[in-house]
Amino acid sequence: MTQVYFHCSNKTKVLVDRCGAVVDDLAEARDHAACVVRSLTTARSLEDWRGWILHVNDDLGDELFVVPFAFVLGKPH
Repeated sequence: MTQVYFHCSNKTKVLVDRCGAVVDDLAEARDHAACVVRSLTTARSLEDWRGWILHVNDDLGDELFVVPFAFVLGKPH
């Protein structure tokens, strides 16, 4: 089990995850990352999330992988 953090950024802002989550493996971290993106993008907001990126880091601060929000959201219609 590993503590991972899900930080979000775009060209002008950074949202820092100070709590993180405990996951068993990278697959679970990937699934949690998709949930984070979906929860942020479904909240009532005027933010255009397609330019954001979710950075998944371990407890040492090393980046494990990134998830562009556009990857989860898909193309606009």
